[in-house]
Amino acid sequence: MKKILIIAALVASVAGIKADESAFQASLTPDIAIHPNTTQINGVALDIWGENPQHSLNLGFVNGSTGDSKGFSWGLVNYNDSYTGVQWGLVNYSKNSFIGWQGGVFFCPCLVNVSKGYFRGFQEGFINVAEDAHGLQFGAFNYTEKLNGVQIGFINVIQSNGWFDDCPDKLAKGFPIVNWSF
Repeated sequence: MKKILIIAALVASVAGIKADESAFQASLTPDIAIHPNTTQINGVALDIWGENPQHSLNLGFVNGSTGDSKGFSWGLVNYNDSYTGVQWGLVNYSKNSFIGWQGGVFFCPCLVNVSKGYFRGFQEGFINVAEDAHGLQFGAFNYTEKLNGVQIGFINVIQSNGWFDDCPDKLAKGFPIVNWSF
């Protein structure tokens, strides 16, 4: 009975995958891969350099995702259009929006996190840059255009900080140790 349930679950999960989706991807480059880079991966991707829309676990050297992707990406470089989830790598880059945690852990400490557009969550790395940040930046150098949250690091800059709009000559955009804007 247990085997029948397992087989039924596998059949149901495979039947639920559309023609333009896959549960597994392996790639050397975006053009040399099991599936084309337009196929959405809903499972696991193992990449030297991959670039697919994803709702998956993505492990590789260079992990790219297109469209609105979700999941966990762990590699040397992670980049995306819009992402919800966790990115751990030496360099993490988000083009339009990011919700979650950009950083690095254990053997792969993060050097640079960049989030263009909207960022909501936690950035931890040597250098953290966000355009419209909502959350916490933790690193040696933290920079954001707008912030609704806190920065902790050696140099913390909020380009448009409402707390200091009335200061002469636009002083106090940056602070050592802690900066904030709510």
